Amino acid sequence: MNLFIDTNVFLSFYHLSNDDLEELHKLTVLLEKGDVNLWLPQQIKDEFYRNRENKISEAVKKLKEQQQKRQFPQICKDYPEYPEISELLKSYDKSLSQLIKKVTDDVNSRQLKADQKISELFGKAKLVITTPVLVEKARLRMSIGNPPGKDNSLGDAINWEGLLSEVPFGEELHLVADDKDYYSALDENKLKDFLSDEWVSKKKSNIFAYRRLSLFFKCHYPDIKLASDLEKELAIRDLVASGSFSSTHARIEHLSKFEEFNKTQVDDLCEAALSNRQIGMIIGDKDVHTFFSALVQSHKEIIDKDKLVRLELELRENTPDDD
Repeated sequence: MNLFIDTNVFLSFYHLSNDDLEELHKLTVLLEKGDVNLWLPQQIKDEFYRNRENKISEAVKKLKEQQQKRQFPQICKDYPEYPEISELLKSYDKSLSQLIKKVTDDVNSRQLKADQKISELFGKAKLVITTPVLVEKARLRMSIGNPPGKDNSLGDAINWEGLLSEVPFGEELHLVADDKDYYSALDENKLKDFLSDEWVSKKKSNIFAYRRLSLFFKCHYPDIKLASDLEKELAIRDLVASGSFSSTHARIEHLSKFEEFNKTQVDDLCEAALSNRQIGMIIGDKDVHTFFSALVQSHKEIIDKDKLVRLELELRENTPDDD
């Protein structure tokens, strides 16, 4: 799956956003597993680092505004609630000052969680270098009035031309951007017809647009809330599709670090043990047997009865030797 994320989406994680850093963590898991290719135009990277300090400055300013002095009319001070409120506010101000100092220290040392996550993503992305040829294509695009772009800025046009150039022919693209230059005047959540038609014509594939990264995950991984859940889902899928003894052992080792599975996950694992020959032929190996025995023992009440009987029989008939 090919994914492009616009600069404003990355910058939103430093400011007021409906998404949280867990979305970036989930994306990191997908990149590590090879399920997603993140295309990163050099232009996006440069724009991000050019605007990062301003976005952080705005966020810190908003935080400091919470320190504004609160005043109470004199008539309030005769009521028993006033001393309690006063003490709570003092505690609040003290904690807020500590928070501001920690945030400021992390900003200065570039150790914000957002810094760490985005730097990690950039390191795993496929970089699209801004070449003179790409700039000329973008300049021509802007001069004839084709989107995306605004205010005589080549940035969006460079990004778009880079994607047209580098994303493999015939492969879909998923675009995450909260920039009106990409979206239809008739539907703010729909890509401009011109851009969609151009992509289909030149790449012979579809393109999908999302305003936020969380909407991308809601569409493709609707039941996944945390990165650890996503990692678990991908690990189960890998085991189900295992095509060799060595890969089965490796995937069992990965799955063994998880203790809890939901009903759908348990069903998928049991079905894999019963129908995948690569798993079934080595179910007597100690690691495989231990994993499925523990799965049956801890999730017996939610396993389909027929599968439970068959899997317990398989485990009994393939008990590993003590040595």
